[in-house]
Parts: sequence; C-alpha cells; structure tokens
Amino acid sequence: MKNKVVWITGASSGIGEALAYAFANEGAFLILSARNNDKLQQVKAKCLENTSKCWVKTMDLSDVNQLEFDVEEVLKQTGKIDLLINNAGRSQRSLAKETPLENDRKIMELNFFSVVALTKLVLPQMLKNKSGHIVVVSSISGKFGFPWRTAYSASKHAIQGYFESLRAELSHDNIKVTIVSPGRIRTNISINALIENGDSYNKMDDGQLNGMSARDCAIKIVRAIKKDKKELLVGKKELTMVYIRKFFPALFYKLVTRISN
Repeated sequence: MKNKVVWITGASSGIGEALAYAFANEGAFLILSARNNDKLQQVKAKCLENTSKCWVKTMDLSDVNQLEFDVEEVLKQTGKIDLLINNAGRSQRSLAKETPLENDRKIMELNFFSVVALTKLVLPQMLKNKSGHIVVVSSISGKFGFPWRTAYSASKHAIQGYFESLRAELSHDNIKVTIVSPGRIRTNISINALIENGDSYNKMDDGQLNGMSARDCAIKIVRAIKKDKKELLVGKKELTMVYIRKFFPALFYKLVTRISN
C-alpha cells in the first residue's frame, strides 16, 4: 500500500479513523474526509507520524450536488485514487411505527445514495487507469433485518446488492470491489444513531461497548483488501447470526425478536 492514494470517508472517528492509522502505517497517501474538520486535523497529525502524505478534505456526503466538485478537488491534489473506502454512514435506534418517513429518507440518502454518487464520480478515473479498488463498509444488518434498525438495515441491504452487482460489472476492468460487513465494533455508532424525533440516541449499546475494537477491525479490513477479498465479515460472536439466518431460519426468527436495542 506504500504511496497508494487511499481516500477514506467517515475518517474522523470509529472504523474510519482506525483505518486511517492502519493505512498510515503502510505508508499510503491518505485523503481523509468527514464533516468535522477539527477532528480530521487531529487524525491527520497522528497519521503523519507514519506517512509523509496526508490531506484533509472536509465534506458533507449528504450534499450530493457538491460531490462532483469535491472529487475534482481531490483529483487535482492527488492525480488519481487507487483505493476508495466508503465508510461514512449513520445508524438508527427507533421503531418503524414511530419513525417519520423523513428519517428513513435521511438514512437512505447518506448510507446509500451518497455512497453510490461518490463511487460513480470516482469510477471514471479508475476505468481510465484500468486499476482501482472500491471498498464499502456495510454491516451484518445488510445480511438480515432486526428491530430498531428498519431504515438502517434497508440501506445496508441496498449497499450489498448494488456493490455485488457493480463487482460483477467491473470484473473485466481490473477494478476490485470489497464489501465489509462489521458486526458490533466498539465505536460511537449507537451514540450517533438517529431516533424518531431526529435527535441522536446518545447512548452506548452494550453490544457496541463489548464489541471488537475499531483498531482490530481496521487491521482485518486492511488484510482483506491486500488479499483482494470480495467480502469480509468482521466482529465477534454476533457474526453467528449470519449463519443461523442462512442455515437455521426458524431459530433466527425466534432469536431476532428478543433483540431490544
């Protein structure tokens, strides 16, 4: 990964921040994006301890109309993008019957449409260079649905379908696609999750608190990228739910109703 241009969205915290440090250790040329410029600058400072090139591009992914200009600016700075890591997103903690459609749209816009829009804008230069790697951070919620995450799960299901199809389309263009499905990772994802009134949940789920560290998660993701893996499940014992859903659906249907948050 040395000197490869790696663009990470959602790089100000959580998995994105941990990925930034992991790729800095590899000597990559990093582009870090998120809305919080102050936090990005802190992440950049730590990255520069291990790599000589790290550039911050503050941006709001939900502003799809601005993304074209953001991509142009990044390409002027770097000349190319070898690896795009679509990591930014937001979770949900609210029942469907209490969630206004506006919130469903917000989650789909950020978690799905903005990811697709950015990928479409980056893809032409990868096709021109006949090389590139696109990584999208989905979730085990994209493998099955469960309570309190209807829109979030829907957005991650959409990500799975879109990028699996895109991978097949790009199979002859030397452009790789890796779908990462984390389980419960120790980040602020539950704290920042959207609730029915539009506010943040502001609580750390027990599952998140006891989950895999973001650092360990990032190490596994980098390893999967190096091996050109098409898909990666990463987490702890919660990953067994993916296999229970596949092989023992009746048991899954019983277990999923017991999830409270």
